[in-house]
This record gives sequence, structure tokens and C-alpha cells, in this order.
Amino acid sequence: MAFGGFDQTGGSRPMAEINMIPLIDVMLVLLVIFIITAPLLTHAVKVDLPKAASSPNLTRPDHISLSIDAASGLFWNGEAVDRAALRERLGVASRLEPQPELHIRADHTTQYQAIAEVMADAAKAGVTRIGFVSDPNENKP
Repeated sequence: MAFGGFDQTGGSRPMAEINMIPLIDVMLVLLVIFIITAPLLTHAVKVDLPKAASSPNLTRPDHISLSIDAASGLFWNGEAVDRAALRERLGVASRLEPQPELHIRADHTTQYQAIAEVMADAAKAGVTRIGFVSDPNENKP
């Protein structure tokens, strides 16, 4: 039989080993094909592009510095304002294009209620870019 070895004592049982030689041959042929075709795939069309110099037009939005002191006093870019004037200015700022960033600077003893009210007013006015400013050098407990 073709399935057995040269040993006649074992009977006619099939061989349980996989012949790896054809698999290795196929893999080596594929490797040679890839080695030959890989340099052919890297060609590019040569195009003479026009030369032009330009700089991107980056319009950086201004920022609004809104300070809140320990007594919940509001300061718009250093100018004292009351709550009604703050709402009006936030409404005007939200309609600017590009919309300015609102930087909130609060004293470390300011109550959270005052900060939450300012943030709510800004959200109602449509201000979407709000950030908090802190002093990283100051180490308070």
C-alpha cells in the first residue's frame, strides 16, 4: 500500500505525519514572488507641482477674564460688574465669531454657589468655551 512504510509488520494503517516539504516549497516560492514584486509597487507618478507660499490664516479668539473675589464680586477683564451686566456681556460674547474663551479666576475662599451661578449664566447665554485659571506655584492646604 502507498500509505505505509517499508515495514511489512505494521499492517496497512495510514501515516500520521504531515509532509512539510511541499508546504515549505510553496512558502519559499511565495517569498521569492513578494521579493521580486515589492520594488515594482513603489513607483510614483512624477508631477511638477506649482510653487506657492502662503501662511494659514489663524484667527485666535480673544479670552475674557472673569474674576470672582472672596465676597462674590464679579470683575469682567478687571472692571467691576453686577450680575445683570454680566449676563448682558456674556450674551454679546456668545454671538461673536470666533467665540472667545471665558477664563474664570476665583479666589480660593469663594463659595461654590457664586461660581456655579456664573457658570449657569454663561451656559444660558451660549458660551461654550469655559476654563478655570489657577496658580500652580501657590501651595495652599
